[in-house]
Amino acid sequence: MALQFQIVPVTPFEQNCSILWCDETMEAVVVDPGGDQYKIEAAIKSLGVKLSAVWLTHCHIDHAGATADVADAYSIPIIGPHKEEQFWIDMLPQQSAMFGFPQVKSFSPDTWLVQGDSVKVGNETLSVKHCPGHTPGHVVFYSESAQLVVVGDVLFNGGIGRTDFPKGDHQTLLNAIKDQLFTLPDETRFIPGHGPMSTIGHEKKTNPFVNMYG
Repeated sequence: MALQFQIVPVTPFEQNCSILWCDETMEAVVVDPGGDQYKIEAAIKSLGVKLSAVWLTHCHIDHAGATADVADAYSIPIIGPHKEEQFWIDMLPQQSAMFGFPQVKSFSPDTWLVQGDSVKVGNETLSVKHCPGHTPGHVVFYSESAQLVVVGDVLFNGGIGRTDFPKGDHQTLLNAIKDQLFTLPDETRFIPGHGPMSTIGHEKKTNPFVNMYG
């Protein structure tokens, strides 16, 4: 029994939409369906999985743009992020205009998440960590058994999330990285919102934007 994943890059921003599934039950969730719904649906079909929910790390348009469309197409609930992300959900129409994205359907999450919650896909349970700073309601999804964490735009291979958007805060982001991510085992792999995967240990040693002693 193991948690499996496939990354599906979507939108002109090459956002790492992820499909996570339990290989015992073949139940799946899609994390951060930012757009290009046809790519997501093609991946789900080719994997032969049954989609049961949309999970959101945060609600910037490149992560959440196709949320309503995917949830409607599969009649599934929207889980997450933290309720502080309502600000960015309300801003989705302005975000789509600003970045030249197709107009998006508005949505309301069926379940807001908070620090310490857990979410399930099939027989796999992942813990929820609130990691604000890039956005106020950003969450990440951690599977201890798979040694995998989906981090959205909190941490990247060699980088960290931007904090120059409304309600972003640099020190808050650094604190979240140090307290919520760098406390995970070094061998934990992470799927960032953009770019290649890395491990927590590698970023602790080499990431130039996070000084552990700062």
